[in-house]
Amino acid sequence: MKKPGKGKGKKKIGYNYLGMIGITTIALILLGGLMVQSKALERRLDYYDSKAAALETSIENEKERTKDIDAQKEYMKTDEYVEEAAREKLGLVKDNEIVFQEEK
Repeated sequence: MKKPGKGKGKKKIGYNYLGMIGITTIALILLGGLMVQSKALERRLDYYDSKAAALETSIENEKERTKDIDAQKEYMKTDEYVEEAAREKLGLVKDNEIVFQEEK
């Protein structure tokens, strides 16, 4: 005598394996897609980090330039600068100075 349902049990097990393989395949495909997206996001993050570092460097350089300009403005307010500019641009000399000029 045969046991009823023995043949059906084998078919169900076969279908279960096929279903598990299908679900595993889909899971692996989704995992691969997530890995690709993750790598793309890492590249974008690296790009934006490098841009941020460049901007920080640019800001530091701008601060230094601003300090230099402020120092130059303060120097231009001194009598020393006025005297230097008058000597260079206008050719002025002090009373007790003798000026030697090159022949052209």
